[in-house]
Amino acid sequence: MSAIAGLLNEQEPVSVESAGLMMKALEKYPAHDVRTWHDRHVFMGCHAQWFTPESVHDRQPCREEGEALVVIAADAIIDNREELFGRLQIEHARRQRMTDSELILAAYRKWGEDAPNYLIGDFAFVLWDEERRRLFGARDLAGSRTLYYVHRREQFAFCTVMNPLLSLPGVGGELDESWLAEFLAIPIILDTIDVRSTAYRQIGQIPPAHAFTFGQGSLKVRRYGSLAADVPQLKLKTSGEYEEAFREVFREAVASKLRTCRNVGASLSGGLDSGAVVSFAAAPLRAQGKTLHTYSYIPREDFKDWTPRSMAADETPYIRDIVDRVGPISHRYMDFAGSNSFDEIDDLLGLMEAPYKFFENSYWFKGILAQASEQDVGVLLHGGNGNYSISWGPALDYYAQLLRRLRWVRLYRELAQYGKNVRVGRSQLVPYIGKLAFANPSPKPLTDIPMLIHPDLAARTGVFDRLKGHDVGLTDAWMNEFEARTYQFDNLSILNHQGTSSTKLSLRYAVRERDPTCDPRVVRFCLSVPVEQYVQGGMDRALVRRATEGFLPDSVRLNQRVRGVQGADWIHRVLPAWDKMSEELRRLCDDPRASGLLNVVQVRNSLEEMGNPPRPDRAFDRHARLLMQSLIVYRFLRQCA
Repeated sequence: MSAIAGLLNEQEPVSVESAGLMMKALEKYPAHDVRTWHDRHVFMGCHAQWFTPESVHDRQPCREEGEALVVIAADAIIDNREELFGRLQIEHARRQRMTDSELILAAYRKWGEDAPNYLIGDFAFVLWDEERRRLFGARDLAGSRTLYYVHRREQFAFCTVMNPLLSLPGVGGELDESWLAEFLAIPIILDTIDVRSTAYRQIGQIPPAHAFTFGQGSLKVRRYGSLAADVPQLKLKTSGEYEEAFREVFREAVASKLRTCRNVGASLSGGLDSGAVVSFAAAPLRAQGKTLHTYSYIPREDFKDWTPRSMAADETPYIRDIVDRVGPISHRYMDFAGSNSFDEIDDLLGLMEAPYKFFENSYWFKGILAQASEQDVGVLLHGGNGNYSISWGPALDYYAQLLRRLRWVRLYRELAQYGKNVRVGRSQLVPYIGKLAFANPSPKPLTDIPMLIHPDLAARTGVFDRLKGHDVGLTDAWMNEFEARTYQFDNLSILNHQGTSSTKLSLRYAVRERDPTCDPRVVRFCLSVPVEQYVQGGMDRALVRRATEGFLPDSVRLNQRVRGVQGADWIHRVLPAWDKMSEELRRLCDDPRASGLLNVVQVRNSLEEMGNPPRPDRAFDRHARLLMQSLIVYRFLRQCA
């Protein structure tokens, strides 16, 4: 994987100075190799980080002169190499050392602009086709790697990150108010719904699952596919056959992401998703003579868990059981005792190049990557999308579906078994399921949400009209888990949000985060499985629970009563800095750079509402989140000034 950059000037040569400025801006990231290619009107550069065995031999930008010159700069790890070797009829002697960039070039030679449809993996690439005098590029279906651009008449510049584009002459750091308005108006962790804009007015981005062409001054961007592609329903004879089919698909996806010339690590919580990833990764690594390095965030020792009994802020007992069952692996429990969300703001803004919302977990996201980097981990596995793929299985929504369809006998049996598993009586379950089954389809605006956006900014950008019809937490609209699963994998704004943070954090530490639970092969398999395999015998998330028997300990595999919750200790951590935070918030309210964009009346009200000191059990309070987000945006505005 690499940070890539490039510039096409159709009317005049690309200056050495412009090329140099772009590559200079990438020097803040570690690199194993840095190379450029320059041919009068076209410049391409690659700030390479080596992860796979083949990447060590990669010399990007890579040229293929064949019938016509094609040059590629690729930030890519391709997972379906063997399939592509067969389709492209690559000679066996070439396969072992063939780089992923060469493989993408071969795919382009055969399929042209349809090539991205045949690629599985994490990628963003751009190639220059000399014969057609145009650039062509694409991002993978999940948007795992970012690709930003500047388009000005006959000029097109691109890069993995934004700062190199801002270094170009004539490209200013003017704020995009429409982007900021969406960021401020959406109260949930999602950044924006516009997947082509960025925080800067002159910089755009190629969305996930999209390809682009640029030539003769014209930029064309099109969607080429979807993770949630229509798949026929799988019909097998027995539950055992579904379990084996799941294991086969998931094993292939995990194995394809172990390909690295360095060590392999994994983020491990006490749940099914990361536990399944770790349990399927450990054995093949042992067979290669490698040890899996795992890392778990846990709260500080002095934190008192205020969450209800159905949640666990400290998942140590479950993590320990997984480590004991899967081992031998090298595991670290990490409490990041000296870290907190407030102290990380400036560094995270520098990394993310824009405001961000994942502040509760920011310090341990970074901390795990930093520790992995110290242990020469090249690939860090996780199960971030597992809730909607491998461990999907919404019992209550399924029971609501049975109620609507009047399937009384099956509903009666399921409720009896489910109530026993979770220790809840049917008298409590039935009214709730009835509400789910016959929910009001007409959403109403939520009037009690403290809003960070200034009313004038909202009015001049029309942001609330743009957000109508989108599930962004502004109404009481309820999306059942059947709809939510498709939404998760088809909604580009969710995928883009995840890919942006992953790309930028991975570049800092030269550690590539990879998620087998979002592999297209896994997602599409899971979408093809009948719902009865996901909810069965009073068990939610039933398929993964059954399929991981022998892989995961029963304390985790059959746990239906307790769910892990992360970030519950963030207020506890920032308490020593609360006075400092409060003072900065007051300065924010008096600063015209912020007071014209942020709702400073609400900031003052929320600060008073939280009290001094605030209670740690208000970590997920809307007022607490608003205050931290206002500080993050304020710091960003000051950087842009």
